[in-house]
Amino acid sequence: MPENPYAAPRSRVDDPQPPMVFDGDLIPEGRGVPAGKGWRWIADAWAFTGQQRGTFIGVFLLYIVVLIVLGIVPFIGFLTSTLLTPVINGGLQLGFDTVRRGGQLEVGCLFSAFRNHAGKLIGVGAITLGITILIGIIVFAILGVSFAGILASGQQPTPEDIQGMLLPGALAVLVGIAVALPLYMFLWFAPPLIVLGGLDVGAALKASFLGCLKNIVPFLVWSFAVLGLWLAVLIPSGLIWLSLGIGAAIATYFLLAIAFAVLLGPVLVASVYLSYRDIFHDV
Repeated sequence: MPENPYAAPRSRVDDPQPPMVFDGDLIPEGRGVPAGKGWRWIADAWAFTGQQRGTFIGVFLLYIVVLIVLGIVPFIGFLTSTLLTPVINGGLQLGFDTVRRGGQLEVGCLFSAFRNHAGKLIGVGAITLGITILIGIIVFAILGVSFAGILASGQQPTPEDIQGMLLPGALAVLVGIAVALPLYMFLWFAPPLIVLGGLDVGAALKASFLGCLKNIVPFLVWSFAVLGLWLAVLIPSGLIWLSLGIGAAIATYFLLAIAFAVLLGPVLVASVYLSYRDIFHDV
C-alpha cells in the first residue's frame, strides 16, 4: 500500500537554527580604522537599531531611569552609580551582541552582566570613581588657588573680581579635560572587552587605551558628528527665540532635546558597540 504523501514525517525534524555569525578573532591591542568610520558607526547604528527600534528605545529609557535611581540613593548615590554603571553598560553590550547574532533585545540584558562579570566591572567602576575624584581635586585646587584672595576677604565680589575669575575658571576646565581624556580612554571599551572579549580588568584597560589611541581621528569625527546632531536641536530653538521669544524657545528646546534623547540616545550607545567590533575584531 503506498504511503500517504500528506502524512507527517516519521523521522525527527530539527527546528531551524539561526545562521552562525562569525565573531572574528579578538585583536588584543585593537587596530586603526579610517577616519570616516567615525560617522559610519553612527549611521550603521541607526540601521542596527532600526528593526527593533521600539525595544531599543524602551531599553535605553529604562537604562536612564536605572542610572537616575542609583544616583539619587541618599548618601551613597554617587558611589553606587559610579560603581554599578559599568556593570549595566556591560549588560547592554551583551544585549547588542545578541541582536548582532539575530536574536531579540530584551529588557533583562541591562542586568545580565551581574551574573558572570560583576566583580570585574565593579572594579572598572572603582577605577572610574578614583579618576573622577582625582580630576575633581585638580580642578578645585586650581580654582582654590585662584579664588583664595577673593574668598578670604569675605566681601561681595566686584564685577572686576568676577571678570578676573573667568580666566582661572576656564583654565581649570581645560586642565580637567586634558587630564580626563587620556584617563577615560582606559575606560571607554573596558566593559565590552570584559564581557565579550573575556579580558581581565588590567588587560581590558590597556586594550581600551591602545584602541582609542590608534583611533583618535575617527573618534574626533564621531564627536563632531554628535555635536552636529546636537546643533540641530539648538539652532531651531535659537531661531524661535529671535522670532517668538525665550519662552517658546525653551519649550522648543526641551521638546527637541527629548526627541533627540529618545531617537538618537540608543543609536549613540549602539555605536560604541559597533566601534568596539570594528576596532577589536577582524570582521
